Formats: sequence, C-alpha cells, structure tokens
Amino acid sequence: MSTPGTDELVAAYLESLEVERNASPRTVAAYSIDLAQFSDWLERQNLVLATLTYRNLRGYLGELDRAQYSRRTIARKLSAVRSLFAFLVDRGIVAGSPADVVATPKLPKRLPVIASAETIGALIDSPDATTPLGMRDRAILELLYAGGLRVSELTGLDLGDVDFSQGQVRVMGKGSKERIVPIHTIAATRIAEYIRSARPKLDKHGEEALFLNRLGTRLSSDGVRRLMKRYLKKTGSAMALSPHALRHSFATHMLESGADLRSVQELLGHVALSTTQIYTHLSARRLQDVHKKAHPRG
Repeated sequence: MSTPGTDELVAAYLESLEVERNASPRTVAAYSIDLAQFSDWLERQNLVLATLTYRNLRGYLGELDRAQYSRRTIARKLSAVRSLFAFLVDRGIVAGSPADVVATPKLPKRLPVIASAETIGALIDSPDATTPLGMRDRAILELLYAGGLRVSELTGLDLGDVDFSQGQVRVMGKGSKERIVPIHTIAATRIAEYIRSARPKLDKHGEEALFLNRLGTRLSSDGVRRLMKRYLKKTGSAMALSPHALRHSFATHMLESGADLRSVQELLGHVALSTTQIYTHLSARRLQDVHKKAHPRG
C-alpha cells in the first residue's frame, strides 16, 4: 500500500479540522491557503512530510523571512504546519513532528482596539432603519455590542435562539460549546423590530437563520464585516474597527463599569480566565489615560 501524498494528507487534515474540531469556515480557509503554500515549497524542494527534518523546516521559515513576510504571518504559517504534523502523529502517519523543536518567532504585543461608547453609539445609529437592510444592520450592530458575540456566533444564530421573554440569546461558541448571553432591552427591541418588519421582506426560502442577506439566505461573517466597514465610513470614524473590536469594547466597558472578571469570562465564552485578563490591563491603561488628561496636575 502506497503512502498518501502531501496533498492527500493536507486534505485529510483540513477535513478533520472542519468535521472533528468544528473549526469555522474562515479558519479552515486560512489553514488551507497556508498549507497549500507549504505543499508547493515541499514539491519544489523534492521533500515529503514523512522525512521532513528540523533543518528542512528552518529552511522553509528562512524562505518566508527572505520574502519579507511579517513575523506575525510567519508565526501563523508555522502554526498551520505544526497543527498538520500533530494530526499526522496522532494518526500514526509520521513518528514525530519537526515543528515541535522550531521556535515560534517572537511577536510584539498587540493590544486589542477599543472604541468609546460614543463611537459605537454613532456606529449603531448610522443604518437607515426605514429600509429592511438598514433595520437588519442596526439590529446586528446592537447585538454585537450588547452581547460581545464573535461574528461567527452572530451569523450562526437561528430564530429560535432568541428568547425575548428572558432577554437572552443562545449562542454556539467555539468547539460547539453552547452558552446563554443576556441582552439589554434596546437590543431585544431592535431584534424584534427586525424580525417583525424587515425579515419577512428578505426571507424567500423559509430560512431558519436569524439574519438574512438580500438573497434571503444566511448572512455570512464577511457580509457583516463589509457592512460594518461601510457604516464606519458613513460616520466619518478614523478607527479601523472590526466586528471583533466590538467584542473587545464590550468586555472592556463591562469591566470599567464594575463587572467582575469571572462574569465577563462567562459572557465571552472564554475557557481560560487568562484569556479574559487582557481586558483588565486595557481597563487600567484607559483609566490612566483618562486620569492624565483630566487631572489638573496630570
């Protein structure tokens, strides 16, 4: 029996990533691109995965460096290779991983972008709510900030996931972990208005998805990113905000208003408390900035 080629092994890994680990389509697509580049390099070097060495892999990283990829991009590509080899070791296809002894490039610490409540308020108010799409977009922006949802969590919502009587939504997070997220009255009102007045005009196929695109099918994560970019431009904001920045802002504003760290961890769906602790540093830094600007002797 012949050993599967690189392309077959990569395809098997990507299928496992999607089916077994429930990775998002965006994650699978990113890994696919990075591993296709790695496969091309292996072919040019006449190398195969089964016999790849530490020195070979260092050569690949060196080529990426000479091509002037950033450290962050090289680290991401190495992570894809490392995950591929972990899969191959787990399946007994290779004995060990050369990626385990390759150091990840040191990255400069990049803190999340946090928008002010005023900036976010202007963004949420910018859609034209007299149109079906504008009413939808206002509900989307309101919900992203009200619940601190990941964009994939928002686009994955179905109609039945919203519980208006309890003021909460049922969210399917990373790794198919379900959590209940409370939402405030304004967000619930905006969603109800969208469902009542706008969604019927978009629904052409009896979709279960909460948020629909103009074709009447489930709105994609990229669709949310595009609409947010459009409304930011409309408000004249110079900030490069993404849907995830609303999640960062939600967490930071909650902590600044007195929410405890454990509660914010649960709201965000973080497994480890350490992941949430970055927001305590952000809150402290923002308070220092406010103090410096506002204090008469600052």
